[in-house]
Amino acid sequence: MKYVLVTGGRGGMGKAVVDALAAAGYFVFALDKSAPFQDAALVEHLQVDVTDEGSVEEAFNQIKSKTSQLFAILHFAGIYALDSLLEMDETALKRVFDVNLLGCARINRIFAPLLQAGSRILITSSELAPLDPLPFTGVYAVAKAALDKYAYSLRMEVQLLGVQVATIRPGAVDTGMIGVSTDALEKFCHNTKLYACNATRFKRIVDGVEARKIPAEKIGKLTVKILAKKRMKYVYSINRNPLLLLLNALPKRMQTGIIKRILR
Repeated sequence: MKYVLVTGGRGGMGKAVVDALAAAGYFVFALDKSAPFQDAALVEHLQVDVTDEGSVEEAFNQIKSKTSQLFAILHFAGIYALDSLLEMDETALKRVFDVNLLGCARINRIFAPLLQAGSRILITSSELAPLDPLPFTGVYAVAKAALDKYAYSLRMEVQLLGVQVATIRPGAVDTGMIGVSTDALEKFCHNTKLYACNATRFKRIVDGVEARKIPAEKIGKLTVKILAKKRMKYVYSINRNPLLLLLNALPKRMQTGIIKRILR
């Protein structure tokens, strides 16, 4: 029996991954801040806050009592943020990094004793990570870009222990996150005092990015395929948005000029 740990295991991509892995015969420890679902065959839910070291350590002790080795740690916990860099509350800014970046590092550090040669770590980043950020998504994009760099640096280190690290960069996925982004956009455009934000025009950009969303089950299937490989690739991209790629291919001055024209 191979044991795996999945963060963000209650909803969206995380739940789809938990279901796919259990169906493939893995025993899954599904961690999530929300109250856990009822356990199912090959799935044990644990209520864990990845920003709370004590909560993570408690989960480690629970899991260690049931297995001495994790075949894989899979990171799907994350939060979205949309705000201006000059107006964003510092507490909210820190939380984006605490969940999306430090939460991942915290899990890996605390659960490291259960990793052995042959174990894997799979980190979910974003298609935005290697691209230039769009306006008002800067904090989220920077956190995901930092997570990308963290994943690569971690791979450089843990390869010496026989542990592999890979990154998934998904585009738009049909999860609750898209509804959150729409709500955040409306809230930002209503509250900003610095920018005469045209919510309708900015929403067109958001809708264009999210129009080609894929079901979360595709991420579950991809994850099962990745773990089955003898040697994982560094990065797995899925559902990249051609409009974002095209915009990013333009010179910086053209990118900023186009966005300025659209939003004004």
